[in-house]
Amino acid sequence: MEINLPDVIAEVREQFERYERALTSNDVAVLDELFWNSPHTLRYGAGENLYGYDQIKAFRAARPSKGLDREVMKSVITTYGRDFATCNMEFKRAGVPGTGRQSQTWVRTPDGWRVCAAHVSQMA
Repeated sequence: MEINLPDVIAEVREQFERYERALTSNDVAVLDELFWNSPHTLRYGAGENLYGYDQIKAFRAARPSKGLDREVMKSVITTYGRDFATCNMEFKRAGVPGTGRQSQTWVRTPDGWRVCAAHVSQMA
């Protein structure tokens, strides 16, 4: 297995950045698109544990759209072969103490790159 093939890194980075733009602008349609539509998908958030695409989609639809801006402080993308990747980042939100962390696991599906697992947390 080859790690960090440049063309695969570029593909994943494009989707990772697309996700970030959608998140901060509350583009729910793109956020829904970029999560794998599967009961196996999960997302652990700052205050919720979501199991399956349907729970994640319902959460996105009900989530407040205020206070979503954040500054990406550091991001690390690692690809494993051509079909699997992890994206991790540290971020800062104005007025929120500490550093936020986000981890995403991406898999190439017939529909393109999709998040199959995600975790968001805040360090005090």
